[in-house]
Amino acid sequence: MIDMNPDLLRLIHQHGLRLTPQRKLILDVIHQSGGHLTIDQIYRRVRIQNEGVNLATVYRNLDVLCDLRLVVAADMGGGIRVYEIAGEQPHHHLVCRSCGAIVQIDHSLVIQMFRQIERYYQFSIDMDHMALFGLCARCRVENEACATPSDKQ
Repeated sequence: MIDMNPDLLRLIHQHGLRLTPQRKLILDVIHQSGGHLTIDQIYRRVRIQNEGVNLATVYRNLDVLCDLRLVVAADMGGGIRVYEIAGEQPHHHLVCRSCGAIVQIDHSLVIQMFRQIERYYQFSIDMDHMALFGLCARCRVENEACATPSDKQ
């Protein structure tokens, strides 16, 4: 089971909420997996431990846990959101559209971009978990090798 530190419990209580058995179970399932679970995967694992929890309960509690920033979510492609326990430091991912490879990147690499957007647009980004899509080095090489001469111009 996940150890709930007092700051997290205080955060939950400050929002007029309590750590229900369902919330604790959802947090435990995500924590035990190491993260990046879809809602269906979370639901199936929760149901193994408590058959009384329905899908709507999982959705509602994930929304609350994301609002409290105890859990973060990201679309890793195909419109499928994955969830993981929020870390002390935000992190992000590079996702290859060709092979599906996922590489974790540190927040320090994107923080400058966030700051520039804030200065230029007066828009404060509060994202802790983002996926950037493109081609990994291997797929770029394969893609370039397959390109016709007219594609290279």
